[in-house]
Amino acid sequence: MPSMNDLVRQHTLLGDSDLEWLHLLVSEWQLLSDLSFADLVLWVPTSDGTRYVSVAQMRPNTGPTSYQDDMVGHFVPRGRRPLLDIALDEGRIVREGDPEWREEVPVRVESIPVRREGRVLGVVARNTNLLTVRTPSRLELTYLQSASDLAQMIAAGSFPFPDQQVDMDASPRVGDGLIRLDAEGVVQYASPNALSAYHRLGLAADLVGLHLGQTTDELAPSRGPTDESLVKLASGWAPRETEIEGNGCVVQLRAIPLKPKGVRIGSLILLRDVTELRRRERELITKDATIREIHHRVKNNLQTVAALLRLQARRIGEGSGDTAREALEEAVRRVGSIAIVHETLSQNLDERVEFDEIADRVLAMVAEISPGLVTGRRTGRFGVLAAEVATPLAMVLTEVLQNALEHGFKPGEKGLVEVAAVRSAGTRREEGRLLVTVQDNGRGLPEDFDAHTAGNLGLQIVRTLVEGELGGGFDMMPAPGGGARVVLDIPVREERR
Repeated sequence: MPSMNDLVRQHTLLGDSDLEWLHLLVSEWQLLSDLSFADLVLWVPTSDGTRYVSVAQMRPNTGPTSYQDDMVGHFVPRGRRPLLDIALDEGRIVREGDPEWREEVPVRVESIPVRREGRVLGVVARNTNLLTVRTPSRLELTYLQSASDLAQMIAAGSFPFPDQQVDMDASPRVGDGLIRLDAEGVVQYASPNALSAYHRLGLAADLVGLHLGQTTDELAPSRGPTDESLVKLASGWAPRETEIEGNGCVVQLRAIPLKPKGVRIGSLILLRDVTELRRRERELITKDATIREIHHRVKNNLQTVAALLRLQARRIGEGSGDTAREALEEAVRRVGSIAIVHETLSQNLDERVEFDEIADRVLAMVAEISPGLVTGRRTGRFGVLAAEVATPLAMVLTEVLQNALEHGFKPGEKGLVEVAAVRSAGTRREEGRLLVTVQDNGRGLPEDFDAHTAGNLGLQIVRTLVEGELGGGFDMMPAPGGGARVVLDIPVREERR
């Protein structure tokens, strides 16, 4: 199905700023649909002026739909639907005409011009299923009157509000709770859900007849003088959102001033009880903080272990103790590589790390074996990796680099060790791959060397971690032009921040 961007750019003369206005309208028009109990279809004239193309559609959450099929991408010749023509040409809301019959369902059709900076960009067709029409209640009358006011604002170009970007998923909806205010901010009507939310905030009386701004300020926790900004917002003076917390309850408010003829006649307040949602968010924040603190303490403990090993290595004497001292220094670097991963995890909000920084730090740490003689370099990007991949990979990289520096170059010899990473994206059926190559220009490998049978402890660790824990492949071979090359092929999931 084509997107609204595709349809507008391919079939109309509207520019990018006009398209942005239509997106803003579509982000808000669930409100109009729910208040109207009606389907909305946005029609835009084509570039040749002979047809209309439907670029967006919305169904109500408060009533039955009048369209079973998806209308987006449909074309209608000019003249077939006179209400669209009149609304576009005259720039006014059109309600004339008898109901249309669609599959034995009577549908009332209205047309609302979409105006921006004095120009009519298109027309919103409001289609109401009349099959379930009954004597309207106070709630329904309030909804319909509010929908009429919003429709007039759309036709006048004053709605949606250009300086307010609404998150459709996070903002309250009509069914969550609605309050209608007069021009002074006094409650004219409050839906049952809205009244229940204020009762949970601590209100003991009915809302109708109360000044909502002052009432809300009184229910909010006392902070000294009256909070004028809260009073104004809850009185509906400007299109804003906020949250009120009191009596152990959190209520989200959204104010929508109503100016159908350019003058504010009142406001709509949409509200939703988000107490449970905020409680869960706080629990998650607490858990995240706890996890980060655990990583921080693990890092500190590992650094303590490394310091103890380093101290023990210094106490070993010369001569027969050289092998033992070297083994302890290798253990220090292994512990240090794991500590680097935990340090990075302690600074994140999730169990994922940007591994390029870790690779650079491991490269710098291992290069301390031959300071200033062998140069380390990284090319390509590892990208974001999950913690369960990053920890063993950091240790593998440490072992491979340490092996290259210790066995690939003679004491005092200069050289280069290069780490190259190539990340390939996966598909629905296959995981992505991370191909890591570590290559040096040293003296190379012995003639009878076999990476899969070598008894070196470092290579045993590499084989165990790559093949056993990471589920990848490991190989070591002579590099073209001299030196040695290590290739790691590891399956990885796509991890995005």
